[in-house]
Amino acid sequence: MIRIDLNSDLGEGFGPWTMGDDAALLGIVSSANVACGGHASDPETMARTLETATAKGVVIGAHPGYADREGFGRRIIPMTPPEIARMVAAQIGALAGIAALSGATVRYVKPHGALSNLAAENRAAADAIAEAVAAQPGGLALLAISGTEMEHAGRAAGLPTYSEIFADRAYLPNGQLVSRSQPGAVIHDAGAAAARLLRFLETGRMEVIGGDPIPLAAQSICVHGDSPGALQMATQVRAALIAAGVTVAPFLP
Repeated sequence: MIRIDLNSDLGEGFGPWTMGDDAALLGIVSSANVACGGHASDPETMARTLETATAKGVVIGAHPGYADREGFGRRIIPMTPPEIARMVAAQIGALAGIAALSGATVRYVKPHGALSNLAAENRAAADAIAEAVAAQPGGLALLAISGTEMEHAGRAAGLPTYSEIFADRAYLPNGQLVSRSQPGAVIHDAGAAAARLLRFLETGRMEVIGGDPIPLAAQSICVHGDSPGALQMATQVRAALIAAGVTVAPFLP
Protein backbone atom coordinates (compact mmCIF):
# COMPACT_ATOMS: atom_id res chain seq x y z
CA MET A 1 0.00 0.00 0.00
CA ILE A 2 1.30 3.46 -0.91
CA ARG A 3 1.72 5.89 1.99
CA ILE A 4 2.26 9.63 1.47
CA ASP A 5 2.25 12.77 3.59
CA LEU A 6 0.32 15.94 2.80
CA ASN A 7 1.97 19.15 3.98
CA SER A 8 0.94 22.79 3.78
CA ASP A 9 2.53 26.17 4.57
CA LEU A 10 0.48 27.63 7.41
CA GLY A 11 0.54 30.34 10.06
CA GLU A 12 1.29 32.86 7.33
CA GLY A 13 -0.84 35.70 8.62
CA PHE A 14 0.46 38.71 10.54
CA GLY A 15 -1.36 40.70 13.22
CA PRO A 16 -4.97 41.26 12.09
CA TRP A 17 -4.17 40.11 8.55
CA THR A 18 -4.97 36.46 7.83
CA MET A 19 -3.81 34.17 5.03
CA GLY A 20 -5.87 31.14 4.08
CA ASP A 21 -8.04 28.92 6.25
CA ASP A 22 -5.50 27.32 8.57
CA ALA A 23 -8.04 25.66 10.84
CA ALA A 24 -9.72 23.87 7.95
CA LEU A 25 -6.44 22.88 6.29
CA LEU A 26 -5.18 21.44 9.57
CA GLY A 27 -8.07 18.99 9.33
CA ILE A 28 -6.80 17.80 5.93
CA VAL A 29 -2.99 17.79 5.97
CA SER A 30 -0.76 15.54 8.05
CA SER A 31 2.19 17.94 8.38
CA ALA A 32 2.22 21.73 8.83
CA ASN A 33 5.07 24.05 7.85
CA VAL A 34 4.60 26.96 10.23
CA ALA A 35 5.96 30.41 9.34
CA CYS A 36 8.54 31.68 11.85
CA GLY A 37 8.30 35.47 11.65
CA GLY A 38 10.44 36.03 8.56
CA HIS A 39 8.22 36.16 5.49
CA ALA A 40 5.09 36.06 7.68
CA SER A 41 3.66 35.34 11.15
CA ASP A 42 4.10 36.76 14.64
CA PRO A 43 4.05 35.20 18.14
CA GLU A 44 0.24 35.12 18.38
CA THR A 45 -0.18 33.61 14.92
CA MET A 46 2.49 31.04 15.66
CA ALA A 47 0.85 30.10 18.95
CA ARG A 48 -2.62 29.67 17.42
CA THR A 49 -1.28 27.56 14.57
CA LEU A 50 0.85 25.38 16.83
CA GLU A 51 -1.97 24.78 19.29
CA THR A 52 -4.45 23.83 16.54
CA ALA A 53 -1.93 21.56 14.81
CA THR A 54 -1.14 19.79 18.08
CA ALA A 55 -4.82 19.33 18.90
CA LYS A 56 -5.42 17.75 15.48
CA GLY A 57 -2.39 15.48 15.61
CA VAL A 58 -0.58 17.22 12.76
CA VAL A 59 3.23 17.01 12.71
CA ILE A 60 4.84 20.45 12.96
CA GLY A 61 7.76 21.88 11.01
CA ALA A 62 9.46 25.28 10.95
CA HIS A 63 9.09 27.26 7.71
CA PRO A 64 11.85 29.91 7.64
CA GLY A 65 12.15 32.38 4.78
CA TYR A 66 13.67 35.72 3.88
CA ALA A 67 12.65 38.50 6.29
CA ASP A 68 10.55 40.18 3.62
CA ARG A 69 6.89 40.40 4.61
CA GLU A 70 6.16 42.90 1.84
CA GLY A 71 7.30 40.38 -0.75
CA PHE A 72 6.00 37.36 1.21
CA GLY A 73 9.49 35.88 1.09
CA ARG A 74 9.32 35.43 -2.67
CA ARG A 75 12.18 37.81 -3.48
CA ILE A 76 15.83 36.85 -3.09
CA ILE A 77 17.57 39.09 -0.55
CA PRO A 78 21.35 39.15 -1.17
CA MET A 79 22.98 37.39 1.79
CA THR A 80 26.17 35.43 2.39
CA PRO A 81 25.85 31.76 3.39
CA PRO A 82 26.74 32.50 7.05
CA GLU A 83 24.05 35.21 7.11
CA ILE A 84 21.54 32.72 5.69
CA ALA A 85 22.50 30.18 8.37
CA ARG A 86 22.01 32.71 11.17
CA MET A 87 18.69 33.92 9.76
CA VAL A 88 17.37 30.36 9.51
CA ALA A 89 18.62 29.47 13.00
CA ALA A 90 16.97 32.57 14.50
CA GLN A 91 13.61 31.76 12.90
CA ILE A 92 13.69 28.12 13.96
CA GLY A 93 14.48 29.31 17.47
CA ALA A 94 11.57 31.73 17.46
CA LEU A 95 9.08 29.00 16.54
CA ALA A 96 10.66 26.55 18.99
CA GLY A 97 10.32 29.12 21.78
CA ILE A 98 6.60 29.61 21.11
CA ALA A 99 6.19 25.84 20.78
CA ALA A 100 7.68 25.37 24.25
CA LEU A 101 5.00 27.67 25.68
CA SER A 102 2.26 26.01 23.65
CA GLY A 103 2.99 22.39 24.46
CA ALA A 104 3.94 21.71 20.85
CA THR A 105 7.03 20.10 19.32
CA VAL A 106 8.84 21.27 16.18
CA ARG A 107 10.06 18.15 14.33
CA TYR A 108 11.46 19.33 11.00
CA VAL A 109 12.38 22.33 8.84
CA LYS A 110 11.24 23.27 5.34
CA PRO A 111 12.59 26.47 3.72
CA HIS A 112 10.10 28.90 2.21
CA GLY A 113 9.70 30.63 -1.14
CA ALA A 114 12.70 32.35 -2.68
CA LEU A 115 15.02 30.90 -0.03
CA SER A 116 13.89 27.41 -0.93
CA ASN A 117 14.20 28.07 -4.65
CA LEU A 118 17.72 29.46 -4.20
CA ALA A 119 18.77 26.47 -2.10
CA ALA A 120 17.31 24.14 -4.71
CA GLU A 121 20.04 25.14 -7.18
CA ASN A 122 22.75 26.87 -5.08
CA ARG A 123 24.73 24.39 -3.00
CA ALA A 124 26.34 27.05 -0.79
CA ALA A 125 22.92 28.34 0.27
CA ALA A 126 21.67 24.79 0.74
CA ASP A 127 24.67 23.90 2.90
CA ALA A 128 24.07 27.01 5.04
CA ILE A 129 20.47 25.97 5.70
CA ALA A 130 21.51 22.39 6.46
CA GLU A 131 24.17 23.70 8.88
CA ALA A 132 21.57 25.78 10.71
CA VAL A 133 19.18 22.84 11.01
CA ALA A 134 21.88 20.44 12.16
CA ALA A 135 22.96 22.87 14.90
CA GLN A 136 19.54 22.86 16.57
CA PRO A 137 18.66 20.61 19.50
CA GLY A 138 16.09 17.88 19.12
CA GLY A 139 17.37 16.11 16.01
CA LEU A 140 15.30 18.07 13.51
CA ALA A 141 14.62 16.56 10.09
CA LEU A 142 14.70 18.41 6.77
CA LEU A 143 11.92 18.47 4.17
CA ALA A 144 13.40 19.38 0.78
CA ILE A 145 12.21 19.63 -2.80
CA SER A 146 12.92 16.31 -4.50
CA GLY A 147 16.09 16.11 -6.59
CA THR A 148 17.54 19.48 -5.55
CA GLU A 149 20.74 20.72 -3.95
CA MET A 150 18.80 21.23 -0.72
CA GLU A 151 18.04 17.53 -0.61
CA HIS A 152 21.68 16.63 -1.31
CA ALA A 153 22.97 19.12 1.29
CA GLY A 154 20.67 17.72 3.96
CA ARG A 155 21.91 14.20 3.43
CA ALA A 156 25.55 15.33 3.30
CA ALA A 157 25.04 17.04 6.68
CA GLY A 158 23.70 13.81 8.16
CA LEU A 159 20.17 15.16 8.61
CA PRO A 160 17.12 12.90 8.33
CA THR A 161 16.11 14.24 4.91
CA TYR A 162 12.75 13.70 3.25
CA SER A 163 11.68 14.60 -0.27
CA GLU A 164 8.60 16.51 -1.36
CA ILE A 165 6.76 17.22 -4.57
CA PHE A 166 4.13 19.87 -5.22
CA ALA A 167 0.49 19.26 -6.02
CA ASP A 168 -0.11 22.68 -7.52
CA ARG A 169 3.19 23.73 -9.11
CA ALA A 170 4.50 23.04 -12.61
CA TYR A 171 7.96 21.54 -13.13
CA LEU A 172 10.82 22.11 -15.57
CA PRO A 173 12.76 19.22 -17.17
CA ASN A 174 15.67 19.84 -14.74
CA GLY A 175 13.38 19.22 -11.75
CA GLN A 176 13.16 22.88 -10.72
CA LEU A 177 9.79 24.54 -10.22
CA VAL A 178 8.53 26.86 -12.94
CA SER A 179 8.95 30.45 -11.75
CA ARG A 180 5.74 32.02 -10.50
CA SER A 181 6.40 34.85 -12.97
CA GLN A 182 5.77 32.44 -15.86
CA PRO A 183 2.36 31.38 -17.23
CA GLY A 184 1.21 27.99 -16.00
CA ALA A 185 3.51 27.95 -12.96
CA VAL A 186 0.61 27.34 -10.58
CA ILE A 187 -2.03 24.67 -11.22
CA HIS A 188 -5.44 25.96 -10.17
CA ASP A 189 -7.56 23.02 -11.36
CA ALA A 190 -7.83 20.68 -8.36
CA GLY A 191 -8.97 17.77 -10.51
CA ALA A 192 -6.00 18.14 -12.85
CA ALA A 193 -3.60 18.40 -9.91
CA ALA A 194 -5.01 15.27 -8.28
CA ALA A 195 -4.87 13.29 -11.54
CA ARG A 196 -1.22 14.31 -12.08
CA LEU A 197 -0.32 13.18 -8.56
CA LEU A 198 -1.93 9.79 -9.06
CA ARG A 199 0.00 9.31 -12.31
CA PHE A 200 3.19 10.22 -10.45
CA LEU A 201 2.48 7.74 -7.65
CA GLU A 202 1.88 5.02 -10.24
CA THR A 203 5.02 5.72 -12.28
CA GLY A 204 7.47 7.61 -10.03
CA ARG A 205 7.78 10.19 -12.81
CA MET A 206 6.64 13.81 -12.69
CA GLU A 207 5.17 15.49 -15.75
CA VAL A 208 7.10 18.61 -16.80
CA ILE A 209 6.70 21.52 -19.18
CA GLY A 210 8.67 21.04 -22.38
CA GLY A 211 9.94 17.51 -21.84
CA ASP A 212 9.27 13.91 -20.90
CA PRO A 213 8.30 13.03 -17.32
CA ILE A 214 11.26 12.90 -14.94
CA PRO A 215 11.93 10.54 -12.00
CA LEU A 216 11.48 12.07 -8.55
CA ALA A 217 11.25 10.66 -5.03
CA ALA A 218 8.55 11.77 -2.63
CA GLN A 219 7.57 11.11 0.93
CA SER A 220 5.40 14.24 1.06
CA ILE A 221 3.12 16.30 -1.19
CA CYS A 222 2.79 20.05 -0.65
CA VAL A 223 -0.58 21.72 -1.11
CA HIS A 224 -0.14 25.46 -0.70
CA GLY A 225 -2.30 27.20 1.87
CA ASP A 226 -1.96 30.73 0.47
CA SER A 227 -3.30 30.32 -3.09
CA PRO A 228 -6.90 30.95 -4.18
CA GLY A 229 -8.90 27.75 -3.84
CA ALA A 230 -6.29 26.23 -1.49
CA LEU A 231 -8.88 24.50 0.66
CA GLN A 232 -10.66 23.01 -2.36
CA MET A 233 -7.31 21.87 -3.76
CA ALA A 234 -6.27 20.19 -0.53
CA THR A 235 -9.68 18.58 -0.02
CA GLN A 236 -9.86 17.19 -3.55
CA VAL A 237 -6.26 15.98 -3.56
CA ARG A 238 -6.72 14.12 -0.28
CA ALA A 239 -10.01 12.59 -1.43
CA ALA A 240 -8.46 11.42 -4.72
CA LEU A 241 -5.51 9.84 -2.92
CA ILE A 242 -7.73 7.99 -0.45
CA ALA A 243 -10.07 6.85 -3.23
CA ALA A 244 -7.06 5.39 -5.03
CA GLY A 245 -6.09 3.41 -1.93
CA VAL A 246 -3.28 5.71 -0.83
CA THR A 247 -2.76 6.13 2.92
CA VAL A 248 -2.29 9.76 3.93
CA ALA A 249 0.02 9.89 6.97
CA PRO A 250 2.94 12.02 8.24
CA PHE A 251 6.35 11.41 6.69
CA LEU A 252 7.74 11.45 10.24
CA PRO A 253 6.60 8.68 12.61
